[in-house]
Amino acid sequence: MADTFNYRIDHHGSLIRPAELLAARAAGDPEALHAAEVKAVEEAVVLQRRLRSTVVTDGDFPREDFRGAVFDAVSGFRRTEEETPDGLPRWVAESLPKANGPLVADWADRLSELTVIAPKVSLPSPAYLAATAFAPELAASGGPASARELGEALAEIIHAEIELLVSRGVRLIQLNNPLLLGHIAVDPSAPGVLSFEDALAVEALAVRLDERPEGVRIGVSPGWAAPAVVDRARAERLYGEVPADRWVLPYDQGTEAELDLLKALPEDRDVCLGVVDATVPALEDIDTVMARIDAGAEFKDIEDMAIAPSRGFADSAARPLLSAEDQRRKMVLVETLARYCWGNEF
Repeated sequence: MADTFNYRIDHHGSLIRPAELLAARAAGDPEALHAAEVKAVEEAVVLQRRLRSTVVTDGDFPREDFRGAVFDAVSGFRRTEEETPDGLPRWVAESLPKANGPLVADWADRLSELTVIAPKVSLPSPAYLAATAFAPELAASGGPASARELGEALAEIIHAEIELLVSRGVRLIQLNNPLLLGHIAVDPSAPGVLSFEDALAVEALAVRLDERPEGVRIGVSPGWAAPAVVDRARAERLYGEVPADRWVLPYDQGTEAELDLLKALPEDRDVCLGVVDATVPALEDIDTVMARIDAGAEFKDIEDMAIAPSRGFADSAARPLLSAEDQRRKMVLVETLARYCWGNEF
């Protein structure tokens, strides 16, 4: 049975979509698509169980990309013909968002019905959505007045979903914000429409929980790659002002900046290290990865660690980063590395 406290063998949640699911999405028949999604999720659970993962996700199969958990279930957004800087279709907020029901809780229930392994749910963070969907030109026609206002509205929706998930027995929830690490570089990224200070405040609203049942972990993935040089004070602000239990950090390149991200982490926070590069098919050398983990263990108790690939395996349904076989090999490698670290104690 899965270790419901540490979830040692983790992954970001997004898996490569099977061809049958892609075909059903392209065909445009809602009933056929839903049937294909259900079948694909069931097969994904079997795959993750066979790979001995200590968590299972729905692979983001019911969504076009990881943002769909919100965009598919929340009103107030419109898809445009533009792209975000990371190449995803851009959505803009035409009004303050309103949830039309649960975001992903029903899919989490299905996971719980399929296996005793702990279900994991990944959600886009409200600060990321606000930073990429706020359109200043729409403020005069009923759109949000600021990115901060949009972020706070989204934070309330995502916070409510987190509380719902926890009430239904989900114990591991991850928020993804690929932009945060850019803010904690010595030479930080331009803040854009949402400042670093506002991003921290918005994320904090989403992850706060007055009571956490035993074993619950609310995690944040602040980006897929460490900056060239980490500003230690800004990193400590990130960890200190966003009360997440677990930080999911890139750790696959062996850079000093990756180690600095780990050094700045408070003692009372868990960490999941992305030790396997999810963007290249070549398998990492086990001794090299173990040396990196050992270096990290000098600053963070290995009992408070987990390991994972560096990011999801598909940015969107149509943009896999690897082949399905390469994905499987990478996940097998993570399981092997976990056993080098912790033996069979899962």
